[in-house]
Amino acid sequence: PAALEVARAEYADVIAREKLAQWLFEQQWQRLRQRARDLSVELVGDIPIFVAMDSADVWANRGLFQVAQDGTANVVAGVPPDYFSKTGQKWGNPLYDWPAVHRTGYAWWIDRVRRAVEQVDLVRIDHFRGFEAYWEVPASEPTAVKGRWRKGPGDAFFNAIRNALGEVPFIAEDLGLITPEVLALRDRHALPGMKVMHFAFGGEPDHPFLPHTYPTRCVAYLGTHDNDTTLGWYTQLDPMEKHKVRVYLSASDDQVVAAMLERMYGSRASLVITTAQDLWRLGTTARMNTPSTTEGNWLWRMTRAQLDDDRAWRGLGDLTRRHGR
Repeated sequence: PAALEVARAEYADVIAREKLAQWLFEQQWQRLRQRARDLSVELVGDIPIFVAMDSADVWANRGLFQVAQDGTANVVAGVPPDYFSKTGQKWGNPLYDWPAVHRTGYAWWIDRVRRAVEQVDLVRIDHFRGFEAYWEVPASEPTAVKGRWRKGPGDAFFNAIRNALGEVPFIAEDLGLITPEVLALRDRHALPGMKVMHFAFGGEPDHPFLPHTYPTRCVAYLGTHDNDTTLGWYTQLDPMEKHKVRVYLSASDDQVVAAMLERMYGSRASLVITTAQDLWRLGTTARMNTPSTTEGNWLWRMTRAQLDDDRAWRGLGDLTRRHGR
């Protein structure tokens, strides 16, 4: 308390500026959201399951996290080796002390979700599988290989959210190493999962990411922010993989992106999402993010010329009308 009193006085100007900036942003955002509603446009937001080690959330709520009183942690968040990384991903976020969170009635999480639905219409809940079981990595390890699975809160978490806020329009990001237990948790709470078409061409004719297999309760993508653009992805496939893609789509090399969009939009998925990069058929230089790397990500931006080029927008409009989306 004494340190906070000193900080409030010493940093009064900085705090006031931050409060003003946040207030202005909120006013502008809500005007944008209302304009979107007027046009029948819904906004999709995102809640990452974890927060940063040096965040205000952890600093002010250390009893909810597996951290010592000095803010250090012996174990951190990550995921085991998967198709993105042979050594897994050591994210370094603090892990929740789920029994402690449970004893509070999930109050901190309820506040977090309540704030999200004040700002957006749909909430993609990142790393959904971590609510069933999460990968615990020793902080001293250089990679995520030597981790272990620990049980997450499961049904108790989603029941608490529903009891407090009603039915929250979640999208479950159910990618990665998914087990039957994760799928059962998703389905018990009637949450739409994700289907990513880039991952569909392993050879199985009924692969769950092939668009002819999609159930209605899912959200379909060609690729996500962690994938290469579709053109970049296709260009880097080996000849046999390219052959499988062309055969499935009945498309030539130069038609692959358009054909994938057509099949995805024509699927039973209740919602489809595409990136601007794929609308303009951009290659790897427009990739948004490469997992397990810390440099050169989240730098791509639309140009004014692209925004003014209505060919992509006409194509998107045609897709939307043709498939009733």
